[in-house]
Amino acid sequence: MIKKPLHNFHIPVMGLAYTIDSPIRVAQYGISSVVSIIDDEIVEKMKNFYNKKFNLNYLSISTKIEDYRAKRITAYLDMVDDIVNEKFKEFKEEIAKNKTALMSFIDMLPNTSEIKENLANILSQENFSSAIKNFIETHLSPGSIDVNIMTKVDKDNFKKNEQLPVIYNDAHASLRGFANSKLASSMVLSAGMNPRLYSYIEEFDDFFPDENGNIKKKIILKVSDFRSAMIQGNFLAKKGLWVSEYRIESGLNCGGHAFATEGLLLGPIMEEFKQRKNELIDSAYSLMIKALEQKGKPVISEPLEMKITVQGGVGTAEEHEFLLKNYNVDSIGWGSPFLLVPEATSVDNETRELLAKSKENDFYLSNLSPLGVPFNTVKGTSNEIFRRNKESKNHYGSSCPKKLLALSKEFSPKGICTASKKYQDIKLKELEAEKEQLSIEKFQKKKENITEKACLCVGLVNAAYMEQNIEMKGEKQGVVVCPGPNLAFFDKEVSLSKMVKHIYGNDNILPDNNRPNMFINELKLYVEHLKNEIVNFSEEVTNSQIKKWNTFKDNLLVGISYYENLFESSNFFKAEKEKIINQLSKYQLILKEIAVPVKS
Repeated sequence: MIKKPLHNFHIPVMGLAYTIDSPIRVAQYGISSVVSIIDDEIVEKMKNFYNKKFNLNYLSISTKIEDYRAKRITAYLDMVDDIVNEKFKEFKEEIAKNKTALMSFIDMLPNTSEIKENLANILSQENFSSAIKNFIETHLSPGSIDVNIMTKVDKDNFKKNEQLPVIYNDAHASLRGFANSKLASSMVLSAGMNPRLYSYIEEFDDFFPDENGNIKKKIILKVSDFRSAMIQGNFLAKKGLWVSEYRIESGLNCGGHAFATEGLLLGPIMEEFKQRKNELIDSAYSLMIKALEQKGKPVISEPLEMKITVQGGVGTAEEHEFLLKNYNVDSIGWGSPFLLVPEATSVDNETRELLAKSKENDFYLSNLSPLGVPFNTVKGTSNEIFRRNKESKNHYGSSCPKKLLALSKEFSPKGICTASKKYQDIKLKELEAEKEQLSIEKFQKKKENITEKACLCVGLVNAAYMEQNIEMKGEKQGVVVCPGPNLAFFDKEVSLSKMVKHIYGNDNILPDNNRPNMFINELKLYVEHLKNEIVNFSEEVTNSQIKKWNTFKDNLLVGISYYENLFESSNFFKAEKEKIINQLSKYQLILKEIAVPVKS
């Protein structure tokens, strides 16, 4: 019997370590979460921490052994699975004999849940204990221990100056670590398509369906539009691989790296997935069965389940319910708000306090990332303070101890990270040589572009080390945190129970302020993005660039028209409908006034 998920929300991956142990914290309640597995060092340190805490028998894995990255990841995931299963067993025993604990659990379930209704009925029965035990065993399951791999973080690795085969690249090793684990869960592939990595999935049987159509290790693709989903899904289907879920994320109203679409807004994107989901299924199925036949693997008689989920900027129970009902999605990602839940995420006290007190103007899209992709963060982090102190002494760049993002081949075939001291010293020397040809303003701007890059490999894991008092070696870097803009409207630390009740509309943790609707906030971010891009563009304007800006603007105007029709006809958001319509009109006027440059 396949048990249905208890919840219709999930906790997406956050940073390298903010959700590194979230399954250990929340899976017993049926909540699924996603662990980043690209950094084997944090994985190994957390494994050793929990190994000691729970008195387990997992051995340390040295960097000196062959394929240590993959082996560390496999061992950690196996350990997390062991801990989750043990905690789930204990949780079932507790709610089977403790009515108060059972009532607390029932309060955390969706109001529409049949399991919630049945548990409440059993609770009122006289022979409570025996009835509840049987029901729990047949209906409850822990949340999924899913993993995330950023596909582009796939650096070549070397041993004694000799380049190792491709399978030892970072993302490849991470994939192998998951594939060799005992988990039956999903792998989320994010940050775009990596054909070489996608092809490597074929090497592992767990990703293929068995004769009953069951897949032990499923594939989830994080995508920003339908076209991308179709291309990537068909690429994998030609190899006999099924995408079990498309996880749609807002381009700008999200945490971490922000991959802006060409002005395509979340509502119209979700509408296209809703209208064309069967195309995705039919296209992938016809390609997959041909591939399975050629490989001599079991051929399934009908398409497998394909979920559509969404995340990015959701903040109220009404928004959550609207996404479920209007777009027929299977689950909704609640990421950044969980940074304020100590029971769910790995965050140090100082950073959590900063996130709680920060206001809308404190959250911004930065150039911190060495990947050269806009990166959501907040003002006043300890990393920013350390960096500014170093800059005041004319010291720039990081020692780059991990080299996960050492992807620039500009000065070395091995790759250098643009946040490293080595890289920045070279670039600053080059800039100094052209100083006389530049205005003071342009010189400072170029210098800031070079030195703003932060060491994400260290900054994004330090919070977990600090929370658990795990020793941190090397240069002090402080904490980098990557919340989405939506967190500006949450202002306090809350319990897991309170957050879940907020999601389902049984509590409210938002202060009484003017938080905009999630779709309006995303529209605002896109309009600002277009304005800033045009204003800050310093190169020669080409016809292709003009076309790009016009397409971006036109797509935003189409999106506004879509929302006008949507909100006028929807039974949701009645209390704020007039306000939303007025805001749409305001941004429509602002957009029309944005002048796209013309070629002189």
